[in-house]
Amino acid sequence: MIIAVDFDGTIVEHKYPAIGKEIPFAIATLKQLQAEHHRLILWSVREGALLEEALEYCRSRGLEFYAANCNYPEEPMVENPTSTCRKLKADIFIDDRNLGGLPDWGVIYTIIHEKRSWESYWREVYLSGEDKREERRTFWQRFLNR
Repeated sequence: MIIAVDFDGTIVEHKYPAIGKEIPFAIATLKQLQAEHHRLILWSVREGALLEEALEYCRSRGLEFYAANCNYPEEPMVENPTSTCRKLKADIFIDDRNLGGLPDWGVIYTIIHEKRSWESYWREVYLSGEDKREERRTFWQRFLNR
């Protein structure tokens, strides 16, 4: 799969423009996904020197991305990224700004490695041992606790 990964708040704690501490198991998980032949793209608001700083941070820990802020390494960098869309062609986006926030890196790995959906993982973990009638309730019924 092609996996687009945010940097600030996802790989490291959010301290932009500085680089925060690594979020536990982020680099190790991404390296394992690469070892399993997934293609990783760094997908960040960072550009120029700040982007290079993030890439070097990862390189120094043994993580090399296929591309950064583009779909493939040969893709030309845009002079003014605010005037064009940096839409990536990725199968999965890992970002701390996801609805519900960033899951634990162990959960992220399990979902990708086992080719599962978030919903199936959630049902197994959060509904295990509960009355199975809970599964028949709609999302909104569960959300509103009705």
